[in-house]
Amino acid sequence: MKLFDVYPLFDVNIVKGKGCRVWDDKGQEYLDLYGGHAVISIGHCHPHYIEMMTDQLNKLGFYSNSVINKLQVQLAERLGKISGYEEYQFFLINSGAEANENALKLASFYNGRTRVLSSEKAFHGRTSLAVEVTNNPKIIAPINDNGHVTYLPLNDLEAWEKEIAKGDVCAVIIECIQGVGGIRMATKEFMQGLRKACDKYNTVLICDEIQCGYGRSGKFFAHQYLDIKPDLISVAKGIGNGFPMAGLLISPKFTPTYGQLGTTFGGNHLACTAALAVIDVMEKENLVKNAGEIGNYLMQQLKEANLPHVVDVRGQGLMIGIELDCPYKEIRNKLVFEQHIFTGCSGTNVLRLLPPLCLTKAEADEFIAKFKKVLA
Repeated sequence: MKLFDVYPLFDVNIVKGKGCRVWDDKGQEYLDLYGGHAVISIGHCHPHYIEMMTDQLNKLGFYSNSVINKLQVQLAERLGKISGYEEYQFFLINSGAEANENALKLASFYNGRTRVLSSEKAFHGRTSLAVEVTNNPKIIAPINDNGHVTYLPLNDLEAWEKEIAKGDVCAVIIECIQGVGGIRMATKEFMQGLRKACDKYNTVLICDEIQCGYGRSGKFFAHQYLDIKPDLISVAKGIGNGFPMAGLLISPKFTPTYGQLGTTFGGNHLACTAALAVIDVMEKENLVKNAGEIGNYLMQQLKEANLPHVVDVRGQGLMIGIELDCPYKEIRNKLVFEQHIFTGCSGTNVLRLLPPLCLTKAEADEFIAKFKKVLA
């Protein structure tokens, strides 16, 4: 049997990681400024993470949601405290797409509606409802294209208010910092206006914090820069530092009923242990603060360097977009194969930096020096 060939791959076989570094099977070291799509939050192979995961695996890796799992309760309490959402409820699942699926499902249960507003250039996942609210026709199959979604320009408050005022909108789903969309940020004026409109017309406000959340922006959630509280917050990626894990933070306005939502693997013992280890390290090493400080430093240095081909540097914390005046492909390839640095990308001309939150100033300087060589 062969793999289903859907990924364009670099000819690199990564076999080892430590902190913000990875190594291939030939022993070549790389600086990882992508973290496997923003998944590695506390660094590769953190010793505390390894210790906790190993200890839990030696006791129990999995049992179903038909019995008490105190690790789930501990995680909900810890996450509520670190994120500032102690009054919210928490539902555990396995992936970002699944988190958004359940958010949209819960919203529809709440108000009985089916119409959703999403942003142009949005990405919310690749499954049923999640892909339908993703603004990319190439990945929306006919079976997913059910006419539930209206796409609107990010930050065009008037356009969103006009649609919400029709009274038939179930939910609004927003990435406060668009990832795949090119590191585009929602404004405070837009999000506060959206919150008011949703309240007025009983529309559910969902913030997709799968990529921009969990400390990456320099606050625990990116929407916390905008002084709003969503009704539902989806989280994944950095929550488990590579272990498949996701969750949905749910406002007290939603009342759960038995069987309303469900999952086989979500919130299993090993997944909860991974998430608890991540919170331990984030708190002990002040990684949210570090993301803000190092991210701001890196963006400032990139802006002041006046680099050729760089037309814009934008982002928040360690979620950074470098817009180029040319396609990124050649530059990104040179970074990987000549300078041994992994970055991400968006569209045709934006490099995305999504490193582990433990990135140091020295590693930021290393990237800038090597980036200059590539652009020279």
